[in-house]
Amino acid sequence: VILLCFRRYLLTALTSCLFWNTFGLSAAMDSKPNILLFLADDLGIGDIGCYGNNTIRTPNIDRLAREGVKLTQHIAAAPLCTPSRAAFLTGRYPIRSGMASSNRYRALQWNAGSGGLPANETTFARLLQQQGYTTGLIGKWHQGVNCESFNDHCHHPLNHGFDYFYGMPFTLLNNCQENKPPELDVALQAKLWVYNQIITLAVLTLTAGKLTGLISIRWKIIACFTLVGGLFFISWYSSYGFVQYWNCILMRNHDVTEQPMRLERTASLMLKEAVSFIKRNRHGPFLLFVSFLHVHTPLFTTAKFLGKSRHGLYGDNVEEMDWMVGKILDSLDKEGLKNHTFTYFASDHGGHLEAQDGSAQLGGWNGIYKGGKGMGGWEGGIRVPGVFRWPGVLPSGTVIDEPTSLMDIYPTVVHLAGGILPQDRVIDGRNLVPLLRGRAQKSEHKFLFHYCGSYLHAVRWYQKDSGAIWKAHYVTPVFHPPGAGACYGKGICPCFGEGVTHHDPPLLFDLSRDPSEAKPLTADTEPLFHTVIRKIGRAVEEHRRTLTPVPEQLSLYNAVWKPWLQPCCGTFPFCWCDKEGDSTQV
Repeated sequence: VILLCFRRYLLTALTSCLFWNTFGLSAAMDSKPNILLFLADDLGIGDIGCYGNNTIRTPNIDRLAREGVKLTQHIAAAPLCTPSRAAFLTGRYPIRSGMASSNRYRALQWNAGSGGLPANETTFARLLQQQGYTTGLIGKWHQGVNCESFNDHCHHPLNHGFDYFYGMPFTLLNNCQENKPPELDVALQAKLWVYNQIITLAVLTLTAGKLTGLISIRWKIIACFTLVGGLFFISWYSSYGFVQYWNCILMRNHDVTEQPMRLERTASLMLKEAVSFIKRNRHGPFLLFVSFLHVHTPLFTTAKFLGKSRHGLYGDNVEEMDWMVGKILDSLDKEGLKNHTFTYFASDHGGHLEAQDGSAQLGGWNGIYKGGKGMGGWEGGIRVPGVFRWPGVLPSGTVIDEPTSLMDIYPTVVHLAGGILPQDRVIDGRNLVPLLRGRAQKSEHKFLFHYCGSYLHAVRWYQKDSGAIWKAHYVTPVFHPPGAGACYGKGICPCFGEGVTHHDPPLLFDLSRDPSEAKPLTADTEPLFHTVIRKIGRAVEEHRRTLTPVPEQLSLYNAVWKPWLQPCCGTFPFCWCDKEGDSTQV
């Protein structure tokens, strides 16, 4: 009798446990989770502990990986900020939205430029907003502000589905910090300065010749030269001479709150805003996109973290960012939201190899992968961290080696929110939920196209039946100095012109055997060489047939500074304010 009772009790307990586990998981999937997205700026895949770095301390990002899923082949759609983030927000290659450049301006240059994410692009924030989510963006935007006037806000986050925005509409630059060498358009500035000197010398020469009688010229002509030179100098200096005021600003929604921003308290302000957003919207559902200013140059780091890492200022900055991640995750725990929040961490592209100050490295490390920021084809420019956590739904401690893309976040979060993808356009991303939960074993991606600006540099083909990951490079940058692995002295590698090499036949690698892209395959070393090249070539043709002409948002006209578009917290040109005071306590 005792044995029979025990068996009945055990059966009841097991049935109850199975029911509640199934019900709990089903309930978690049926309800709309909060969505927390972390995106670092210029972080290399080799910079954090869970991807093999044992010298920079990133315990909070590592904790996300332990408690969730880590992707090892997570690919950015572009190797620079503006186009990569446009693809992330829209789930589409940036060339489809006009956010891919055919000139040397591959990212937005000014808050007062007229280019940006077009109003007819539908971001995941817009679709989640339609599903009842409260949507917020804290941090970097870099997708433009205005189109025709200083307050039309056509490219602003609030015009792209975000209910709340606090952060930097542009991106950090060396120009944002005193005593740092200028970073914005250095080559053009140098040319303009030479032109100014030539004009000035010409005016002085003509004046001296006129006064000494050596040159027969009318004073009106000299006056005309002087006027042209003065206007040239004013137009140059009024833009490039005040970059800190024009680009280095903070906004809350449509209002400028700091102009210029005070970097010593920016991290505290961003953290305070993120924690406050979670607390205000704890009853959910909410989407919070924390778009870090870390770890872009000038790597401004608060005193608490200076000198703490083993990798100089760059390591200090990474460790400060990780601390911020931890504080935001703590706020989820405090509000009891950890198990009901889908959390994601990634970087917008690879680390910036050319960022140096003398012998000090100011850019990230891309691990075993060749190349870095700005290089559209090489893995180091586009392979980034990708970590997901959703306790009780996603398995913990899981590693997935399948090819995935930052564009996949778009259909993934739309699916979780119960939304429907736009049917009037091509969506290049794929829903990752089946892969993350272990319901699917293979990535939905067959081909991924790797652009540098609007130029196709490489293509990846995932041959699922064999497991091979073929990658063909049609164009590669010319490293400087030769064999250096980067374009030192040039800022970043170019996409076209004399700074690149065209390959016919393409360079071919199998990333499943050679992830470092060290030894290109040939027809002599790879029996499938010609078959693979033909297959990828046909995929390129099919892909190009899906592209439609759109206005180029990064054209020279859209890229230049336009004073009538300048966000200003005063009366232009008297743009300075500090509306934050010392309100930085979290």
